[in-house]
Amino acid sequence: MQRNFIPLNIAVMTISDSRTEDNDKSGNSLVENLTAAGHNRADKLIVPDDIYQMRAAVSTWIANPEINAIITTGGTGVTGRDSTPEAIKPLFDKEIEGFGELFRAISYEEINTSTLQSRALAGVANATYIFCLPGSSGACKTGWEKIIQFQLDYRTRPCNLVELMPRLLEQ
Repeated sequence: MQRNFIPLNIAVMTISDSRTEDNDKSGNSLVENLTAAGHNRADKLIVPDDIYQMRAAVSTWIANPEINAIITTGGTGVTGRDSTPEAIKPLFDKEIEGFGELFRAISYEEINTSTLQSRALAGVANATYIFCLPGSSGACKTGWEKIIQFQLDYRTRPCNLVELMPRLLEQ
C-alpha cells in the first residue's frame, strides 16, 4: 500500500557563541534540507552555548503543539562550553539511544575515530522529536541524509517515527 508524504513542522536551533544568520552554514543547510524534503520550517534560532537559554528555547517549542520535531546543531562535543546534551537530555520523556549509536557508526565511516568526540543524541518530549547534531556542516549533512530524513518520512518502511506520533502521548 502506497503511503502519502506527511509534512511536519520542524524547528532548527544552532547552538553557538559566534554564528550569525549570515554564517550559520549548518543551521541554514538543515532548513534547506528539511524544506526541500517537503517539511515546514516552524522556527529557527541561534542560541549561545548556555544551558538555560537552550532549555528555554527548546521548552517553548516542546510546549507548542504545532511543532513536531526539533533539530539542534552544535554543542555536542567535549570542550568546556559544549553543553547541549546536558541542556536537552533532562527535557526528554524518552531518549532514543539508537540515534546516537547509529550516528556515530555512520560517522566512523566518514571521520574514523574522531566520531567518539560526538555526543549526538535524540529523544522525544511532549510528542516532539528532538535531534541534537554536532555543529559541523558535514555532521548535519550526515545526520539528515543518512538518518533523520528517513525517520521523519511517513513513507519509510518498515517503520518510521512519524507513524508513532499519534501514540506518543499515550499513558
